[in-house]
Amino acid sequence: MRDKHGIRLAELTTLRVGGPAARMIEVDTEAELIDAVRQCDRRSEPVLVLGGGSNLVVADDGFGGTVVRVMTRGVEVDDSASCEADDLAACGGINVTVAAGEPWDELVQRAVAEQWVGIEALSGIPGAVGATPMQNVGAYGQEVAQTIWNVRTYDRVDERVRTFANAECGFEYRQSRFKGSERYVILSVSYQLRQGSLGAPVAYAELARTLGVGLGERAPLGDVRDAVLKLRRGKGMVLDHEDHDTWSAGSFFTNPVLEPDAAARLPVDAPRWPQADGRVKTSAAWLIEHAGFGRGFRGDRAGVSLSTKHTLAVTNRGDARAADVLGLAREVRDGVLAAFGVRLVNEPVLVGCAL
Repeated sequence: MRDKHGIRLAELTTLRVGGPAARMIEVDTEAELIDAVRQCDRRSEPVLVLGGGSNLVVADDGFGGTVVRVMTRGVEVDDSASCEADDLAACGGINVTVAAGEPWDELVQRAVAEQWVGIEALSGIPGAVGATPMQNVGAYGQEVAQTIWNVRTYDRVDERVRTFANAECGFEYRQSRFKGSERYVILSVSYQLRQGSLGAPVAYAELARTLGVGLGERAPLGDVRDAVLKLRRGKGMVLDHEDHDTWSAGSFFTNPVLEPDAAARLPVDAPRWPQADGRVKTSAAWLIEHAGFGRGFRGDRAGVSLSTKHTLAVTNRGDARAADVLGLAREVRDGVLAAFGVRLVNEPVLVGCAL
């Protein structure tokens, strides 16, 4: 456990904005993580649990409490039910339990190399494993709710370790029981994966086209990873120090899920994806573009703009402040509301600031 002071949170977030932390503790073990949070709680001290920093917007004033930076590591594999068959239905599952601080894409890379099936389309997503169940991380037709077996947490109210099975996690589109709640600190996540050389059936049209397969067909795991990384790089969604389009928190807004009557009021050419509960999902990117905010839009702001590759990302062009990021995001959100009557919801967690 290492105790530090005056660390600028901009240095620890992919958006690269945010003022100093009054105090930061780096923890390497689960026991240190629990102890650090427990001691802060007993002093009634504000706590920010920080993983990869890829989904945060931190205020320019920083954070006045203690930042607990999770640097735990470890991957435990139970492959007692594995097999060598290519047919997923014929293969048993394996359980992979991963410490919260493990980098997510390193896990995906290992999964592809070891022929663990089910998270290959989530390649290239920055951040740590512990963040994946919080917002039910998803992309290109996969989401972690499809493979998470359980989530092990520290309950700050009851001061005990609690494990939640998948069905208890409240997974929805970019949502879970953990998002927006400070009660649970995620310690580790267990994933139940299949074994085989082919990925899961491709469920996203753009990915299927890139792979040259039909929807519902399968492709080699390595090909799926390569295709996803290619698509993400083309949208500025793979971290690159030299590319300011990647200085972001990823997609800033979630795709709206609307009641049928609200969806019916959209223009006829707006994307519509019917949901199982009768609601309709539409595209935040489409709404943003058709409300007049194209790629690279910055208004009168010099330090921030929408990505030049992908309108969902608000990007730091090198010297942006959190206020600049929020100002542009607010302008886009309000413009979409005025144009279409749809209020976009931010995906990143806002720390010490509001949209």
